[in-house]
Amino acid sequence: MFASSVWKKEREFETRSDSGHSVLIDTSAGHPNGPTPMEAVLMALCACTSVDVVSVLQKKREPFTGLTVSAQAEQLPVPPRTFSHILLVYRVTGNPSKKAVEDAVSLSKNKYCSVSKMLEKSAIIEFTIEYADEQANSEAANKA
Repeated sequence: MFASSVWKKEREFETRSDSGHSVLIDTSAGHPNGPTPMEAVLMALCACTSVDVVSVLQKKREPFTGLTVSAQAEQLPVPPRTFSHILLVYRVTGNPSKKAVEDAVSLSKNKYCSVSKMLEKSAIIEFTIEYADEQANSEAANKA
């Protein structure tokens, strides 16, 4: 695997993977033209674990219709500002078995997600699972 970064201007860098994809990294104030390097790492974590969970649920033929993974991270206050704590929120839509979702998330965290395995060396990674359709049904029942 190979990647590169080329300084473009001011605080912007074009990164490129050996597969030919590029991402503009922007470390200027407000970073309007792209994510910061640490944001890109957090995005990679969300993507990595999403791939695992979707794959496991599909293999189990679970009736889910969507998955959104979001992450909230805390960084150390002084350089190197590594992540110290990350909370992942898995929001599942459809009607999959709760056990299947919990198993898929656990497999991702403990076995498959390379990004998670690297980050857990410096950060505590926790997660919660939300079932969107269950919450919608609960809110509808409360309005009735």
